[in-house]
Amino acid sequence: MQDLAPALSTSPSLIDPFGRTISYLRVSVTDRCDFRCVYCMSENMTFLPKQEILTLEELDRLCSAFVRRGVQKLRLTGGEPLVRRDILKLIESLSRHLASGALEELTITTNGSQLAKYASDLARLGVRRINVSLDTLDEAKFHEITRWGQLPKVMEGIDAAQKAGLAIKINMVALKGVNEHEIGPMLEWCHSRGMELTLIETMPLGDIDGDRTEQYLPLSVVRAGLMDRYTLEDIAHRTGGPARYMRVKETGGRIGFITPMTHNFCESCNRVRLTCTGTLYMCLGQEDAADLRSVLRASPQDAALDAAIDAAILRKPKGHDFVIDRRHNKPAVARHMSVTGG
Repeated sequence: MQDLAPALSTSPSLIDPFGRTISYLRVSVTDRCDFRCVYCMSENMTFLPKQEILTLEELDRLCSAFVRRGVQKLRLTGGEPLVRRDILKLIESLSRHLASGALEELTITTNGSQLAKYASDLARLGVRRINVSLDTLDEAKFHEITRWGQLPKVMEGIDAAQKAGLAIKINMVALKGVNEHEIGPMLEWCHSRGMELTLIETMPLGDIDGDRTEQYLPLSVVRAGLMDRYTLEDIAHRTGGPARYMRVKETGGRIGFITPMTHNFCESCNRVRLTCTGTLYMCLGQEDAADLRSVLRASPQDAALDAAIDAAILRKPKGHDFVIDRRHNKPAVARHMSVTGG
């Protein structure tokens, strides 16, 4: 792909109104997914028309504009990023920023379904670690949660990723009455394979088929339960994301907690999210957004794009307003996580 951005490190860093430097961009490359997880999507999703989706070249140009402004970490998400046609072309193009030293890390969040096919190529192109979303090790329950997923295929993908030398973090959404009793076994399985585990509270984004209030499990309760069984030690480890980490003395491994509901982690937020339509969300939990697609398509020059990015960052809020609405069972934010990117 042609790099339409000017030379890197020529523009000032992106700093929001609260003095936080934006150094992390999460990019949804598609809203499509080959799973239909019950806390994320309805089973019969309507996906975006092709003309609204950024081309791979446009995604490259936008990502490069952010790298030029000091973003050091790019995470490709979806939907499921590895179902995007020719996704390796985008990853290969973005890897030039790794080679130049402008980008510290290029990572991917995936459901694991395509990893057996792509793991070795990801490693070859400079991806060093990935997040795999996995909520249960029970095959029947996995199918129940994902509706369309096959656990053996995901396990094959995890094997392939480890064989390729990729570091893996397992992301597990804690679901009340569904997988809460599996958290301990998941922790031990992850650590026995040299993988980290991050637990995530279900987030009120998008209408789903079920009752989200019944799914919500506070991680404060989960952590208390784990502390009855394990010795959890506070550590200073950070990866640039919202997780707060502890070391499990008995296993020697790390466990992370992402708690948008029980503990607002916004004070150190260094992230913005770009959708596959070129919409920039300055906060996952707010509706305010900036349309970068129209600016991008209006001119091959980047001056207007830089100005639009600057204006958007100056609107980044101090924090999100997530809440589970138990009276009306409505999401705090109407868009689905698959649109914004996980």
